[in-house]
Amino acid sequence: MEGKIFYITKAKLQELKNEYEELVDFERKKSLGQEAPKILESEDLNPEFVSFQEDIGFLRARIDELGNIMGHHELIKNPPKDKQGVIGLGAKVKIAVDGQKDEFLIVGTLEANPALGKISNESPVGRALLGHKIGDEVVISSPVEISYKIKNIKYEIS
Repeated sequence: MEGKIFYITKAKLQELKNEYEELVDFERKKSLGQEAPKILESEDLNPEFVSFQEDIGFLRARIDELGNIMGHHELIKNPPKDKQGVIGLGAKVKIAVDGQKDEFLIVGTLEANPALGKISNESPVGRALLGHKIGDEVVISSPVEISYKIKNIKYEIS
């Protein structure tokens, strides 16, 4: 993940900052407020010590991951008015697939949730739709060939 740019909305950035601050605070309290269990219990390794070390390790890994994301992010913003007719990050796209209508919001990988209609810019459909305009027909061939007809593009990112 090092060097990768994470595309996120302001709301997601705030959510990540809050989680980061809570975890750093929790780690500090856990490290200072609690005495670490002894390494050895008689001649055997103390299972409580192992568990404590694993907890601290997982906590530190998540803090590092959040720090990396916040250090390598780019906010998703609405493009200028003259470029809002082209699909990009933050676009809400209405499409027709085999006579059925559907709607997607193109977001970064951290916010993708297909069940909520949010697809990643790195997903096959998201990647294929980027750069297209209303009226374009985009064909995606995964195991099956699917044709997406773009009906509308709207930007609503705040």
